[in-house]
Amino acid sequence: MQDKFSKIGFILAVAGSAVGLGNAWKFPYLVGQNGGSAFVLLYLFLTFFIGLTIFFGEVAIGKLSESDPVNAFKKLAITNKNGWKFAGFTMLGAIILVSFYTVVIGWIFKYAFMVLTNLPADIETSAAIFTDFVSKDVSSQILFFTITNIICFYIVSKGIKSGIERVNVWLMPSLLVLVIAMLAYSVTMDGFIQSAKFLLVPDFTKITFDSVLTALGLAFFTLSLGVGVIIVYSANLPNNTNLVSSSIIIVIINVIMGILIGLVIFTFVFEFGAEPSQGVGLVFISLPTLFAKLGAFGHIFAFALFTALIFAGITSAISMLEPFTYYLIREFGFTRKKALVSIAAFVYIAGILCIFSNIEGVKENLVFFGKSLFDCLDYLVSNIIMPIGGITVSVFVGFVIKKEALRELYGPYMSKFMFDLWYFMIRYIAPIAIAVISVNAILS
Repeated sequence: MQDKFSKIGFILAVAGSAVGLGNAWKFPYLVGQNGGSAFVLLYLFLTFFIGLTIFFGEVAIGKLSESDPVNAFKKLAITNKNGWKFAGFTMLGAIILVSFYTVVIGWIFKYAFMVLTNLPADIETSAAIFTDFVSKDVSSQILFFTITNIICFYIVSKGIKSGIERVNVWLMPSLLVLVIAMLAYSVTMDGFIQSAKFLLVPDFTKITFDSVLTALGLAFFTLSLGVGVIIVYSANLPNNTNLVSSSIIIVIINVIMGILIGLVIFTFVFEFGAEPSQGVGLVFISLPTLFAKLGAFGHIFAFALFTALIFAGITSAISMLEPFTYYLIREFGFTRKKALVSIAAFVYIAGILCIFSNIEGVKENLVFFGKSLFDCLDYLVSNIIMPIGGITVSVFVGFVIKKEALRELYGPYMSKFMFDLWYFMIRYIAPIAIAVISVNAILS
């Protein structure tokens, strides 16, 4: 296939995949729950040592095979090729993720329009608006969920270069401009100093063993690892790309965006005395009430924030659609349109069921293992499929792919010491670390 990324297109597309809604609210609230800047440093350390290790592994699989996830494992395996191909089916986790992820992007679309005219003045009102929307307003949720899916599937239908790359080339810089503009305003507020201290001045007394596990999980999951995205994107990478510097740039962009968004959000949190350790409520409940205190300008600022979240969400969602699309095209000869129609049917049905799993009078029928369908699918992807994918990549790269092939791939970009360190990490440290995360998540 000649539809390949350019160098900058690859960096922005993978960065767009990594910089998602997790940076917008998961990163800030986990920082809030785990004591601030000490957790940030822990997250940075684990991102660069564990996350980047797996990232290099997925890049190697994609670049050496130049194939979809299923056939990549099959092609590179020396023995038991038909057995290893099943490792590639963790890409189904990406499709499951899109089904509920686009529901949340739909919520953000709704709020982007709402905050232009209505910013609730107090937490009680704001909480009631969000609760009523999620638990009662089926029509609005389906409308914005549908709009989100039309946008995402249309972008992917245009292909890798004309669709995914072109959108990321526009949306990622636009996202950065929006965040920097909001940060520039935040600097003028008294809460910015507290926000900066909270995020940048460490207090290691706040770190617990659970904090280490949480940071490791966040480092792994915010890089879109374990579901075939990096494998497929790397398979469509120009041959003269510096794999190491490109990968490091992507990780740095992801980290910087998380910190910048955190600085903006926590500035408002501290400026108006809100609670920094909230989850979804931080974005949908607390922040609208904080923006209301800014008067007319609050509507503009709120709209800018939710627009930035839409950009971040869409760039991640389209990346999740590509692995299985790429597989259907290569394995079964589907046209891109036919592949996407097949995927869209599953995503749309699963997403509608996720919406109804929160609706009063219906949600009782969509409970599995004590969780709503929405939470169940989130748990399945985050705590089971992605960790399995990460461990599989570690084992495959560390023990199945020939070391000489990896050295030839990375030799031009890594010193011998760096290569040997990475090879040791992916064989022994990374799989053990991911296994610990998984067990902790399942038992917690």
